[in-house]
This record gives sequence, structure tokens and C-alpha cells, in this order.
Amino acid sequence: SSLDVPFPSSREANIALRSLSPDREPRKGGISKELTVSGSTRWSADEARILRVSVDSFLDHLLLVLETMEMFGSPVSQ
Repeated sequence: SSLDVPFPSSREANIALRSLSPDREPRKGGISKELTVSGSTRWSADEARILRVSVDSFLDHLLLVLETMEMFGSPVSQ
């Protein structure tokens, strides 16, 4: 399965990607995740509980990014 999040522009999609790109996981092995602007988001985990916590955390952060973009408006091109 996949998660598709539409953005008004590729610039906003890239801002969200940079904001949400995973940090190195503190546990060795436990979980890995890969995000792309156009393509798929993939998670893998050793345990279902770890996967659930990771996906839930990601969705919380995604909501925060979307609300922030909405509050401050479209980014200005540089």
C-alpha cells in the first residue's frame, strides 16, 4: 500500500519532504523508512508495534507540516 499526499506545487512537496525526511533511527535494525516526492513511502520494521508507532508519529508530523504551510501560505520562490 502507499500514502499519497497532494501538494499545490512541487516546491511545497519538496519542503514537506525535507521536513519529514527521517533522521537516523536510534535503534539498530528496528525500523527503516524511505520517503520520496513522487513515488512511494516505504516502511519496514522488525515488530508490528514499532511499525505502528513510527507510522503514527509520521502522520502527526505530516499534519503539523500541512497546518504550518496552510497558516503561512505558499512559499515565495527565491
